[in-house]
Amino acid sequence: MPQELNYWLTTVQMPTSPAQQLLETADVAIIGAGFTGLSTALALAKRGAKVAVLESETIGWGASSRNGGMVLTGLKLGVNQLIAKYGRELTRRMYAASIETIGCVEQLVNEENIACDFRRTGHLEVACKQMHFDDYARQVEVIAREFNHQLRVVPRGELRSEIGSDIYYGGMVDEISAGLNPASYVAGLGAAAMRAGASIHERTKLQGMQRESRNGAPGFKLATSRGSFWARNVLVGTSGYTGAATPGLRKKIIPIGSYIITTEVLPDALARELSPRNRQIYDSKNYLYYYRLTPDNRMLFGGRAAFFPETGETVRESAEILRRGMVDVYPQLRDSKIEYVWGGTLDFCFDIMPHAGQMDGIYFAVGYAGHGVAMATWQGQKMAEWIATGKTDNPFTEIPFPGAPLGLYNGRPWFLPFAGAYYKVLDWVS
Repeated sequence: MPQELNYWLTTVQMPTSPAQQLLETADVAIIGAGFTGLSTALALAKRGAKVAVLESETIGWGASSRNGGMVLTGLKLGVNQLIAKYGRELTRRMYAASIETIGCVEQLVNEENIACDFRRTGHLEVACKQMHFDDYARQVEVIAREFNHQLRVVPRGELRSEIGSDIYYGGMVDEISAGLNPASYVAGLGAAAMRAGASIHERTKLQGMQRESRNGAPGFKLATSRGSFWARNVLVGTSGYTGAATPGLRKKIIPIGSYIITTEVLPDALARELSPRNRQIYDSKNYLYYYRLTPDNRMLFGGRAAFFPETGETVRESAEILRRGMVDVYPQLRDSKIEYVWGGTLDFCFDIMPHAGQMDGIYFAVGYAGHGVAMATWQGQKMAEWIATGKTDNPFTEIPFPGAPLGLYNGRPWFLPFAGAYYKVLDWVS
């Protein structure tokens, strides 16, 4: 039986914040010590702001350490869908931002000297059906023409140069994307934010907040599990772990479970056969698989094996579902031992788009839909700039942020089994 343990956390010593009392006042309170919160905290602290980060668990405990470590360009929706929905100009800005996110991560890794195996290995999307592959050519042409960004289509007959599997109809490569060790990266962000002067309060749960002026200045009183304090501004970056203390935001976010297995360390020759160019790989389904080699040559294989957020039961069920999926893709791994399995919760919005803005005076950035390593880091930098200067050019603040149809959602995702079944049917018919 594999260990029910996040493999990435076995490779790193996470930083711990020194035990300290809550500040009485802060310029900015940040809820969540993941990629969004720590990126924001780092940028604000470097500008001289007095920053308090509240984390109900420990640094990087949520999706930021549990993901596949893929630093991806693009958005969840295809470019033609985006143009139809948002128009050319706004789509152009959003797509340009998605490319900029990779450089943003790379710059922070270099500036803060974060040892996290960051490498621009590119990503490969593989087509599960002929019609999906036919769509790649249309996407590549639109992206080149509209966004001046080059992707490459890989026909089925040449796919073995990219992946050691024969089940796909072709692929599409973006050389800009990267891979990293997400636990090492979030650990590095946390250490950098503390070096810059941010206070990080672990195991400090936000219980509620209300508007309250202090010395004539507008702001918020925050009640936490360790006492209360006042902050001029608040940023929420809790993604799939958004809770009852921010009910307006919680109603706009669907927490979805994602699960990962990793094999034992594979021989070099087998690893090279599976992924000759060491790409970050994902398939074209809605109910998708994503996979890659880890820096020490394990196959990491993930997907929405169960839609519900992780429990001991869903983790164990997912281990077997994902192992079968992995062997379908790579029969070569039939006898390879699975050493680790774990789950995490990521955040989808109802339009499957990232969102940033203000709600009831509180700043937020959420909705990464599996693209969070890069987008959350970039959003943190953008939110810091907005809070510090009062100005922003963030295109994700300009799109509508829909809630559930007819208001049939209070933050508890009762409809996930139906959504999972719907996407499986959609994959079957499309």
